[in-house]
Amino acid sequence: MKHIAILLCLATPALAECPAPPDHDVAIARLIEQLRAAPDQASAEPLNARLWELWTDAPDAAAQEVLEAGMRRRANYDFTGALAQFDRLVDYCPDYAEGYNQRAFVNFLRQDYAAVLTDLDAALELSPTHVGALSGKAMTLMGMGRTDEGQDVLRQALGLNPWLAERAMLIPRPGEKL
Repeated sequence: MKHIAILLCLATPALAECPAPPDHDVAIARLIEQLRAAPDQASAEPLNARLWELWTDAPDAAAQEVLEAGMRRRANYDFTGALAQFDRLVDYCPDYAEGYNQRAFVNFLRQDYAAVLTDLDAALELSPTHVGALSGKAMTLMGMGRTDEGQDVLRQALGLNPWLAERAMLIPRPGEKL
């Protein structure tokens, strides 16, 4: 199976130079403010879905195709194929945060936590308010037994989106109201 994935990567034509990622910073900031003000989970769900639409808006059609191919492979548990696609995406568009975030997700599923943290740090460097990357980092740190660090990162993520499902994993500090 590994050899097939390598052959597919070699057979896939090389991509040209990646343009800059779309600038959705203003729209993302608005959505985060709306999430913070959302009165309940039901109100937050469409806002969160819109965030994911923006994060997964690739720099061009070629990058979008590679991103979607990787996500399809991941959904079908073809982690080797998904990693090959996300490697290709990161190589092609090194300034696009979602390439790193998606590769991190595959590595999380594979329990390769060191690779996860490297990619999530890269994603967060490019997109500091990427709630998905923050919550992924929190889950990874806690999965590694680094609970205090994970809880701190989870609090950062919840500060941006208090309606994350991962909020159920928050351990209250003494005197803290949740």
